[in-house]
Amino acid sequence: MARKTHFAGVAAIAATMTVTFASAEISGANAQQGIESEIENSQSLAVTEETVPVFVAEEVVQPLPAETETEEQADAAAPSASSLKELVAATATQGELSREMHCLAGAVYFESRGEPLAGQLAVAQVIINRTDSDVFPSSYCSVVHQRSQFSFVKNGRMPRVREGSGAWKRAKAIARIAHEGLWESEARDSLYFHANYVRPKWSRQKTARATIKTHIFYR
Repeated sequence: MARKTHFAGVAAIAATMTVTFASAEISGANAQQGIESEIENSQSLAVTEETVPVFVAEEVVQPLPAETETEEQADAAAPSASSLKELVAATATQGELSREMHCLAGAVYFESRGEPLAGQLAVAQVIINRTDSDVFPSSYCSVVHQRSQFSFVKNGRMPRVREGSGAWKRAKAIARIAHEGLWESEARDSLYFHANYVRPKWSRQKTARATIKTHIFYR
């Protein structure tokens, strides 16, 4: 009977130890699982707290540079013709002239309205060439009104123009054509001209560029 009691005690102790070890093992597994859960939670939190790119829902408009007129567009806007006569007829002459353009057209009108169109254009070209030269004033009006240069200018003033005449309309067209460089003049780079029925001394020191009806043009 004592032997049975001894074995029963041993069995009870063994069972108790087994339960204790099992509990410890289970507790260790739960602890490990808890640590892994905390690591996963911290990793998830770290990912969540990362900076997320913000996308703009509205359309972004990039401003374009201002367009500039090309040479082709400028040429297309200018009247075109196969002869100077056609170009004069196609050139707009309506509207008020600026003071500078009035001086240029006035010189054409008074100096060469009886000349062919090529001669009128040559007179305008001389005035334009002078404004580009260092020897003469830099504006059309200053060139035209320069003392002792154009005989039609009296006391520094231009006579009154018959503005309703066809000659004035042609002079305005010629002035615009010369100013905008729409037709190449036979005078080219000339700075001087005179009528062929006079022989000024200065002409002997100049190079003749063209003779158009009654005018001779020089550089």
